[in-house]
Amino acid sequence: MTISTNRPNIKISLPDHTQLPESDGTFVKNFQEHPQSILLTDSIQPVLEKIHPDQQYCIGQDSGIYWRIAEPLERGAVSPDWYYIPNVPPTLNGEVRRSYVLWQELIPPLIVIEFVSGDGSEERDKKPLIRGENESKQRPGKFWVYEQIIRPPFYAIYEVKKSGVEVYKLTGTKYELVEANERDHYPIPALGVELGIWSGRYQNLELPWLRWWDSEGNLLCTSEERLETTELLLAQESQKAEQERLRAEQERLRAEKLAEKLRAMGIDPEE
Repeated sequence: MTISTNRPNIKISLPDHTQLPESDGTFVKNFQEHPQSILLTDSIQPVLEKIHPDQQYCIGQDSGIYWRIAEPLERGAVSPDWYYIPNVPPTLNGEVRRSYVLWQELIPPLIVIEFVSGDGSEERDKKPLIRGENESKQRPGKFWVYEQIIRPPFYAIYEVKKSGVEVYKLTGTKYELVEANERDHYPIPALGVELGIWSGRYQNLELPWLRWWDSEGNLLCTSEERLETTELLLAQESQKAEQERLRAEQERLRAEKLAEKLRAMGIDPEE
């Protein structure tokens, strides 16, 4: 990407997603984070397909959002554990995205979710970037970067240890904490869903998971849960059909026995 400056004959070339590091070399912090991301993505997929019949959206899972040029380059990015961006193509020039480059596409995520593995201070860090003082080498706080630079309308901080989630909504230039509704869920109106905690077993782990519900409070199922529900409904329908068949057979046998008795009495059952 090339940007013209206000100086004549001077242009600045900015790197795109193929030229920026796709990882900062750190490990995923625990074994729960990966299934948690899958759970969020899998269960909301049918909702996104209805919202985007053209498939113009993308979901990032522990992948970078570049918001500035820094030294080293990775310092110019944050890597949310989960985020959703509407109205952007899932690939660029036929290539799978390696990261999301904000200066290249300009559309911010609608929601960003961070999974806390420490004490939560990193996810709530509001330390600002101080302009003019070695900017490229500074590490501003993650909360500040989301609130002041990337500006997703919703920012959620999920803490599995505390079995809770905080949801912030961007109001003007600041994030305000969202209050839970009567179901202890947090509405995300643009998606028509709610975010909350569900305690149960997923991928062999019994934990308080972060999950989606629809606006009426119905849990959004994973593809496996939807399959299980379909199989259960089919089994119930099959059982019901078998019961109807047995009932009809019993009625036929009763009718035949009655007809035999009538004939034995010299009565024509047809009359």
